[in-house]
Amino acid sequence: MSVTEAPPGETQHHEPIRRPRASLTSALRSAEFDLRTLGMVGLLIVIWVGFHIMSGGTFLTPRNLWNLSVQFAPVAIMATGMVLVIVTRNIDLSVGSMMGMVGMAVALLQAEILPNFLGFGHPAIWLIAIGGALVMGGLVGLFQGLIVAYAGVPSFIVTLGGLLVWRGVAWSLSSGRTVAPMDSTFQLLGGGSRGSLGEVGSWIVGVLACLGIVAILLYDRRQRRRYGFRLRPTWAMVTLAVVGSAAVLGAVWVMNSYYLPENVAMQVAQEQGIPWPEGGLKIPMGISYPVLIAIGVMLVMGFVANERRFGRYVYSIGGNPEASELSGINTRWTIAKTFMTMGILVGVAAVVTVARLNAATSGLGTLAELYVIAAAVIGGTSLAGGLGTIPGAVLGALVMQSLQSGMVLMKVDAPLQDIVVGIVLVVAVAVDVVYRKRAAQ
Repeated sequence: MSVTEAPPGETQHHEPIRRPRASLTSALRSAEFDLRTLGMVGLLIVIWVGFHIMSGGTFLTPRNLWNLSVQFAPVAIMATGMVLVIVTRNIDLSVGSMMGMVGMAVALLQAEILPNFLGFGHPAIWLIAIGGALVMGGLVGLFQGLIVAYAGVPSFIVTLGGLLVWRGVAWSLSSGRTVAPMDSTFQLLGGGSRGSLGEVGSWIVGVLACLGIVAILLYDRRQRRRYGFRLRPTWAMVTLAVVGSAAVLGAVWVMNSYYLPENVAMQVAQEQGIPWPEGGLKIPMGISYPVLIAIGVMLVMGFVANERRFGRYVYSIGGNPEASELSGINTRWTIAKTFMTMGILVGVAAVVTVARLNAATSGLGTLAELYVIAAAVIGGTSLAGGLGTIPGAVLGALVMQSLQSGMVLMKVDAPLQDIVVGIVLVVAVAVDVVYRKRAAQ
């Protein structure tokens, strides 16, 4: 502000203050929008549009997007657990091999072991198999976590050893052969022609999700007012509610735009006594069960990470391990529990994958650890620890699976696909390093 000189006896006049216009970035930050998340959404849009153009209009079709949603579910499920592991300044390189071992055990339980005791087709077989997968994954994860937390062996070494050991166990369980088929009810968990909600059920889930988005925003505003925190601008809340609801309803519309294959539709028509029309019967697939499982896991893990004591302990340890221990947190047991949680989620992912393939092989889950770690890092989880979000990891998983799906449509060779994924992982870590350096300035 400058002051103009005035003759004696006259008052001085101050020039009006000129305030710079707020930039778009500052407006987004004031509304508490995560710029990295917005950047990932923009990247995802670029990937989708780019592959759609290069594939001759094949990528953004209901069929491909439905298959993409089913394929991304196992990676998304495991990525939510990897966030907590990396936040505590650790890593788990064994998730792919562990997935192969657990998947093989699940297949053997259904195809060979349980039928000898209960008989083929017993309704309890698939439930026992799922329970066995969760228990086995949790115990293996806990075993590795105890070594890391109490023996002081670096997680890189422990899980690198696990990568080799569990892959060998997976091969030994079946001597390298393929184990199939799975229980008919169990197969529904993998998606497929019958493993989805259908049109009406999908719209119901979509409407409930929109109501949930609004409820979460209102709850957040009430909590901020209760504790005297700064309220998010109204326009930002309305924007989030509208955009989020539009994205949900749009996704449901796309899922319902993909129809059952004609042979399956004919079976459904015969079972339900529906006359077969001349032009065929179009039965919408809707949201697949693997996607529902992934969404459920994301909500549970997000609640645990943000609302439960265990989640607060995890982020505290990642931010400052020494201060966390001095404050009374049992850091060792918390770290062990993060690996146990990771193992349970590997069990869930193994169930979904084996159900989708209707078989298990000793090579199941090969290189899955690369995609899971990349999904977490791309989603904003810092390898330095203390920073990461569950929704970000799920979005990162969608980015990774979109890249793979697009390259398959482009008929890119598998070795080149691995090269691209490796480059993306390095770039994601480099972006994280640059972002942290700028934030520290």
